[in-house]
Amino acid sequence: MPKINLLPWREELRKERQRNFLVAVGGAIVAGLAIIGLVNLVYSARSNHQQERNAMLDREIKVLEESIKEIDGIERQKARLLSRMEVIEELQQSRPEVVHLFDELTRTIPDGVQLQSVTQRGREVRMAGVAQSSTRVSSYMRNLNESEWLGTPDLEKIETIDRGQRRERFSFELNAQQRSQDPDGLDGVE
Repeated sequence: MPKINLLPWREELRKERQRNFLVAVGGAIVAGLAIIGLVNLVYSARSNHQQERNAMLDREIKVLEESIKEIDGIERQKARLLSRMEVIEELQQSRPEVVHLFDELTRTIPDGVQLQSVTQRGREVRMAGVAQSSTRVSSYMRNLNESEWLGTPDLEKIETIDRGQRRERFSFELNAQQRSQDPDGLDGVE
């Protein structure tokens, strides 16, 4: 029987399998690297897109912050204007009261009493003057109490001045409250 040596054929088969295995491993490595590169490319594209969106949002936030500052400035200006309008409205409403106040001062002052100064702080009216007698000051206080525009007179001080050849005279200071007139016609002291 003839002898056949199968070793070279087996050796060639083994080398071919090894080559196929190395080609498959190389293909798998290349395919793996390609997949990794593709995944990396996709994630880097997503990351770039997100960074662009973040930059756009930052720009929009800055624009909105500037708008908010502008709105705050406008609101402060509005508050100042409203407070000015309220002051002007108060002044407009109290304008006739000043006329009534001076009219009432002249109506209530009795003979023998002279006012030297009149000052007003808020609703309080401070009067200083000279009278021929203390009863004239009392009469003036009664007139103020019965007045439509003034009330609650309070005598701060009364002093005797000018004794001698002339008659006695009295220096006085008193406070009164200006009454506000309600729209319904009712008076009240604020």
